[in-house]
Amino acid sequence: MKYLKILLALVLLSIETQAQKIEDFTLLSVTDKSTFTLSKSKGKYVALHFLLKTECPYCIRHTSEYFEKANSLQNVIQVFIKPDEEKEIKEWVSKLKSSNSLPIYQDLNAKLADQFKIPNGYQFHGQVVHYPAMILLNENGEVVFRYIGKNNSDRFSFDQLKAKIVELDGLK
Repeated sequence: MKYLKILLALVLLSIETQAQKIEDFTLLSVTDKSTFTLSKSKGKYVALHFLLKTECPYCIRHTSEYFEKANSLQNVIQVFIKPDEEKEIKEWVSKLKSSNSLPIYQDLNAKLADQFKIPNGYQFHGQVVHYPAMILLNENGEVVFRYIGKNNSDRFSFDQLKAKIVELDGLK
């Protein structure tokens, strides 16, 4: 039991030292004209989903899954981000298969992705784009988890996110 407590303390210390404070930012939704401002989300986790530029069936499936299940994680704000032009995002959104919907925010030219140091250089559909990623911020707006996909089908599933939230909540 003593070793378990020591291990837990080390894990907590590791998480605290890894948490990275992020500058405030605002994104505009293309789908409903709402905005997301990080500083207004205090007290909740924020999952930033950096989706691929261009047409990607995995992005559609991934986003649709999150739309369907998002209500089961009330303490997490899901923020879906695409670097495309407004017209391209609207066309893409029309292909989502979900009875629920959440805003899709625009990060034109992937400026926010660059701020979060999401690697660029993924060759996809004849373009060079940022890799798909999910960045999880804690209730204080600090990065507590990063998942960078290796390709367009490598995504952090909703069930994995739910397990990560349970894990982080258990460490408090």
